[in-house]
Amino acid sequence: MSDNRIAVGQSLPAVSFQRLTDNGLVTLTTEQLFAGERVVLFALPGAFTPTCSAAHLPGFISLAEQFFQAGVDRILCTAVNDAYVLDAWGQQQQAGDVQFIADGAGSFAKAIGMATDSGEFGGIRSLRYSMLLEDGVVQLLNLDLPKTFEVSKAEVLLAQIRQR
Repeated sequence: MSDNRIAVGQSLPAVSFQRLTDNGLVTLTTEQLFAGERVVLFALPGAFTPTCSAAHLPGFISLAEQFFQAGVDRILCTAVNDAYVLDAWGQQQQAGDVQFIADGAGSFAKAIGMATDSGEFGGIRSLRYSMLLEDGVVQLLNLDLPKTFEVSKAEVLLAQIRQR
């Protein structure tokens, strides 16, 4: 595990993400995405992968309205994929209110200590996690060990938010 892993109480580093919009590809900074907002951010190893498609993303899609009712302004999903892949996956999954921010080169995952090398599977990927951020500061953080899916689930994060 990484010594430079982000922790509760720390601010997100300044990095850029890409998102595909109706107007084409846009680049967004952490400040643009998180400043002044209460945001759920979750990351997964990759779009179209089995656990990500069958359980991780669908949990956040189905509970989106409950997150909003609990005071969350935005739900963001990130992965070390390009914006075109994430957009196609979001359409295929009917992601609704979940927005995708591409960490194509893994810069964000590396900057917060959440990058892992999956070898032949796909190289650098993100570990699976979920977090609640307020104004870019980590309030809650749930990190799954590689090849597990236990604590980063939407249900777990929503219960923690409701307890706050």
